[in-house]
Amino acid sequence: MWVARRSLVTHLRKMMLEELQRRNLSKLTAECYLRAVEEFTRFYKRPPDQLGPEQIRQYQAHLFTDRKLDANTVAQHLSALRFFFIKTLKRNWGIEETPYPKRPIRLPDILSREEVQRLIESADSPLHRLWLVMLYATGLRREELVQLKVTDIDSARMLIHVHQGKGNEDRDIMLSPRLLEELRDYWRRANFKPQTYLFPGGGRTHATDVPMSAKSVFHAVKHAAQRAGLKKRVHPHTLRHCFATHLLESGADLRTIQLLLGQADLKTTSRYLHMSDVHLRATASPLDSLPLRSASKSPETPV
Repeated sequence: MWVARRSLVTHLRKMMLEELQRRNLSKLTAECYLRAVEEFTRFYKRPPDQLGPEQIRQYQAHLFTDRKLDANTVAQHLSALRFFFIKTLKRNWGIEETPYPKRPIRLPDILSREEVQRLIESADSPLHRLWLVMLYATGLRREELVQLKVTDIDSARMLIHVHQGKGNEDRDIMLSPRLLEELRDYWRRANFKPQTYLFPGGGRTHATDVPMSAKSVFHAVKHAAQRAGLKKRVHPHTLRHCFATHLLESGADLRTIQLLLGQADLKTTSRYLHMSDVHLRATASPLDSLPLRSASKSPETPV
């Protein structure tokens, strides 16, 4: 019986993977969706095609109450399960049967320039330092950073080419002279010159030219934040937010920042207006225009 069930689950996984590939969804999205369905299957210890909306509703409550996941993460799990049942199994049910949880809107923590400097200087190694420098200098997502190839560094035009970023879109990012020098120093020091990926992840010998793990970048940033003594929440995406916010504070327009970040909606980019100290300080409070008497003076006391 177990062999038969395992064979069935493997077959369903193959079907789902084919559906993901047919829609040309990113590798990261495919891995996330497959992992979510596998966790759902393990929770009930039954093949997923024997489950349905009622089990999904119970599982959603479990993710909130037992696993303590936030609304955004639960919504990702729900998207994966919907994809499996609707796109892979071709089942029909309305969105009201498994509604998405309401997502809180939170502004991310932004580091000052001095804090970014402390973070970079607290990196564990020269390689980790370069990763942090690149994230801040370009606004790259960590998944985009690990997929960079040697040929993507265009020193002649001072550009970095990002191929098939989020949304399967290509874009170009400026290559600063400082970053180019950092990259050349990395190349000079490398014992094994990268052949394909800029940061290969084939182990100490680099016998296989594969990209490094995105988790390596995550841990490098977290360790650097701890060593720097930063109290704010810091992860690789924090440097992307700092890149955009600091550009805005330096006078860059929102449309340019949108193109550099590879964001489809200008509304998403406009949230950096809420994080910019310069823009907030430049806006006067309406209180300042009121001719109020000083609180230390009584109403009868002439000003």
